[in-house]
Amino acid sequence: MRPIEFIRREIDKGLCLLPDAMDSREAVLMLLAISGQESNWEHRWQVVDKKQPGLKGPARSFWQGEKGGGMVHGVRTHRASRVLAADLYAHFSVPATDEAIWIAIETNDALAAALARLLLYTDPARLPALGDEEDAWEYYLRLWLPGAWTNGTLAKRAELRQKWAGYYAQALSEVSL
Repeated sequence: MRPIEFIRREIDKGLCLLPDAMDSREAVLMLLAISGQESNWEHRWQVVDKKQPGLKGPARSFWQGEKGGGMVHGVRTHRASRVLAADLYAHFSVPATDEAIWIAIETNDALAAALARLLLYTDPARLPALGDEEDAWEYYLRLWLPGAWTNGTLAKRAELRQKWAGYYAQALSEVSL
């Protein structure tokens, strides 16, 4: 099984726990592209030094949620997502604390996928249309606030944007099957 197929399966499991309206090709596309961008569809924690593969950075899950970030703290407290998030925590018997959620998303891919979807839901804008890579990029930047982009040089930003184009194209191909 290809990594993107594995992630797709976990996304489907997570979306089954949310209202049917949250399960759309646009949502799956965004979740696939973001998990590619954030973790290359392979890392459940932030790799900070490739020479020390066991050294974990502050982000967890294929979507790289940080303890105080949008996917953990933000979704738990945002008016648009907090009730749905509370249902998820109860379903998985995860205490509704940033620490417990952050620990859980490292190994519970369905929970992580559902929380990533809820983070997308907190944005008042509609999900980008299939094929609208630029709008999807802006949506991602707005919600994930990647430090490598914010603090990056022009060359680093160009590299990140190019990386997004590749993951987005693969994700679009996956949802277009």
